Amino acid sequence: MYANVHLILERDGQLLLLLRQNTGYADGQYALVAGYVDEGQSSTAAAVTEAREEAGLDLCADDLDLVHITHLQDERGESRYGLFFRPRTWTGQPVNLEPQYCAGLHWFRPDDLPTTMIPYVRHALTLALQGVPYSEWGFSPPHRAPQDSGALQ
Repeated sequence: MYANVHLILERDGQLLLLLRQNTGYADGQYALVAGYVDEGQSSTAAAVTEAREEAGLDLCADDLDLVHITHLQDERGESRYGLFFRPRTWTGQPVNLEPQYCAGLHWFRPDDLPTTMIPYVRHALTLALQGVPYSEWGFSPPHRAPQDSGALQ
């Protein structure tokens, strides 16, 4: 199982989202600055790297708060953990450093997120902003034991 990191970058009450293109996954949909955690890499190091590589922002791993974890299963049945970090501080002006994969960086109010957003990211982001620390996405409903009728057989 693997993990990816997502950054909840806020400025003036708005959230930074990027519009994906030419990636082969969720192209034309908005997402947070995000990426995979490489083998041997810590999650916070991955978050710092993605912020720098995708948006030109400098973060400090010690200033990242883990605000949400989502355990998700994709349409192929593969599962992973999405770790959502909120940096307490960051420096730099967001700039699109991966124009081949990103059609642009845009700011949105949390109560007016785009409808064309990766569904599990929207789900997890909404819960993270509400202070909910954990969620699941894409799994079948849990199997439950039949209700006990109370009758002895």
